[in-house]
Amino acid sequence: MSDTSRLFPGKQFISTVLDALETKTAMSGGLARVYLMRAAMAGVIIGVMYLTTFAVNAAFESVGDGDWLNVGKIVGSMVFGFALVFIYYSKSELLTSNMMIVSIGAYYRRTTPLKSLRILLMCYGGNFIGGLALAIMVAGSSMADGAMGAQLDAAVEHKLEYFDHGLAGMSDLFMRAVLCNFMINLGMLLVYNGVIKEDLTKIVAMVMSVFVFAFVGFEHSVANTVVFTVSALTHGLDYGLALAQLGIVLLGNFVGGGLLIGWYYAYANDDRRYLRKQLARHADDGE
Repeated sequence: MSDTSRLFPGKQFISTVLDALETKTAMSGGLARVYLMRAAMAGVIIGVMYLTTFAVNAAFESVGDGDWLNVGKIVGSMVFGFALVFIYYSKSELLTSNMMIVSIGAYYRRTTPLKSLRILLMCYGGNFIGGLALAIMVAGSSMADGAMGAQLDAAVEHKLEYFDHGLAGMSDLFMRAVLCNFMINLGMLLVYNGVIKEDLTKIVAMVMSVFVFAFVGFEHSVANTVVFTVSALTHGLDYGLALAQLGIVLLGNFVGGGLLIGWYYAYANDDRRYLRKQLARHADDGE
């Protein structure tokens, strides 16, 4: 039988993801409290890095308009890119990455819809709890005041103004959400595929995947959840629009990470049909 590694080079990626799925399934069942804690840590990390991005943008804005604002956006997006690095190396749990993992598990029938839903709901709940804890700390401080607070308000206003443009705005929001999690999980694909061995290269892949979505203006469900929570406890929030925004972004993130990366690479690296054909051919040749 010929080696299929050249025909299906992503087998290592699939194997790594399925191993991760097994761990997440076990934790979300028998170690639910620990799993929630790990998810909460991801929410805190996302929130801290988002606030840092606002601070960076505000610092460059204080220097001047025009080119300085563009430089601030570039630097701020690069800083935010390290959020995924911190989440990965702290073994925290992020909803958007898990969308890809459960989709691959579903394709290979290594999980059930109920177990997949448990993983995603518990992860999102933990991400929210972490964001809420950070929001309480921000509300008890002066961090949301001044220039950084103005950046926060501008970000929330921008995320909600998609609805001002009706269906076109909602389509825009959905497509940005799709591309956001496509980029996030493209970065995780490079980390999990076994080709990259050095930690520095993995870090670059993760930072750049997040940089693209942050700089271009894609939409991330967990980041938005944390930002909305901080805004709700500090400057107020239109809860109806915020929930509608999150619903569209969650769906788009699942399509981008779960289908365009997870399901796509699961199918592209499924050698079972090929092996069955090879076996049938060998059987015919032996007759």
